[in-house]
Amino acid sequence: MRKLHRWHMALLLGIMLMGLSAQAFAYEAITGPTGVLFYDRAKAYQGYTLFDPTVASKTTYLIDMQGNIVHTWTSEYTAGLHSVLLPNGHLLRAGAVPKKAEEGYCGIGGAGGIIEEFDWDGNKVWEYKLFTKGKEIQHHTFCRMPNGNTMILGWETISNREAIKLGRNPVTVPRKPIMSKGIPTDKFWMDFVREVNPEGKTVWEWHVTDHIGTGPKKLDFNYILPEPMGGTYANYDWSHFNTVNYIPETDTVVLNSRNLSEFYFVNHKTGEIEYRWGNPSAWDTTARKPGYWDDGSQKMFGNHCATPLKNGHILLFDNGSERPQDRRSRALEVDPKTGEIVWQFATRHTNSFNSHRQGAVQRLANGNTLITSTHGGHIFEVTMDGQVVWEFISPIFAGKIKAVVNNNDAFAPDAHLDAMTNMVHRAYRYGEDYPAFYGKSLTPQGYIGGDDCPRFFRDYHAGAVVAAPVQAPAAAAKAPAKAASDDGGDGPAMVAY
Repeated sequence: MRKLHRWHMALLLGIMLMGLSAQAFAYEAITGPTGVLFYDRAKAYQGYTLFDPTVASKTTYLIDMQGNIVHTWTSEYTAGLHSVLLPNGHLLRAGAVPKKAEEGYCGIGGAGGIIEEFDWDGNKVWEYKLFTKGKEIQHHTFCRMPNGNTMILGWETISNREAIKLGRNPVTVPRKPIMSKGIPTDKFWMDFVREVNPEGKTVWEWHVTDHIGTGPKKLDFNYILPEPMGGTYANYDWSHFNTVNYIPETDTVVLNSRNLSEFYFVNHKTGEIEYRWGNPSAWDTTARKPGYWDDGSQKMFGNHCATPLKNGHILLFDNGSERPQDRRSRALEVDPKTGEIVWQFATRHTNSFNSHRQGAVQRLANGNTLITSTHGGHIFEVTMDGQVVWEFISPIFAGKIKAVVNNNDAFAPDAHLDAMTNMVHRAYRYGEDYPAFYGKSLTPQGYIGGDDCPRFFRDYHAGAVVAAPVQAPAAAAKAPAKAASDDGGDGPAMVAY
């Protein structure tokens, strides 16, 4: 990476002066910095942040609060779409199997195909491949259960004729293949969940096709997104689940549908949908449907990452895509007992925090919330009263590290993408006392943005004058070559949402 000129550093610090603050307010800019932008040591939850760059990267990163790389894992697959760090120090990661532009492959955003488990040293110790061409594929996510089993979210195909037999209105069934990311699609990809034991044996399954119908305990196959959205949104990608979680205390499976804009509680024993929240108009004929500048009865739009909390509430990422009244993203905490939103966070300026088709949330041990705003590679931590206490922009753009980014680092305009090439589907923060770290070396290996990337959280300070001379920061200890330029032989971008 070329060294930053002094004037460029001054400019960037000026940008920071105009935009950075511990409050939920930021700025709009075409050129901007990456890495850790803000860090309030006293209020942030101390630990290490795990994330997978979504585009053209096969590497999973673990960084400290100052943005230094402390550990990495490398797979043969690009992310499909995220990882979690298990208490034993193993990494559980979803990967995207290669696909071809021909019928039978899945061109819907989020398609993966394999779950891999690596030990701390990067050795693969377990895998489960869920991909059969033209039949089924793992997508988006997974959940490691307390008993050691793994729940995996998947899609399975049904033909147009089978869809009509299940009650789909024939008028809404395409008469010719629909192109999705260059792949012709002529079947419905229907959501299902598979639970497998450590030996890879299927011990439980739940299929959306078994729960099609009308009323509060069924999913209406004819509740569809508007045709003008294009692609497979209004047809073959019908429900588009993106979350599977498990509540052991009540033996409940938590699912989340982006297209229906709801989350669900499913009884693990009976498979029955026992609770749903987010969009009454998806099933209740008396509910008000959204209209021009009117949200109607719908509470969420395009939501992700329904996460059960210890208090019985659900934490969600409400993308806000296509929301009529206020197109902005927010984090929500919902009390299922009352159906009320008990906490939420959104920025004052929509351009400060807005992810069109993906996003994630995590409640931290100190009560703060870690939010992943996927489409900007933007990860930040907020307190319950809305103070931003840690903020990070991933510097890894399509497998390359960049300290400063501009308009060329975004994808070409697309109604369903609207993203930078540094997308991160989910990030997780693990406290310093997390069991995975016992006996492990967490020595910083160099800054995530490269040796010559400014450390804005350190160089910016209240009262700084833009016109004042700016000294280049001292170079950090040089990182290993792989960490500094890490494309790791990564393949083409895996654009997913």
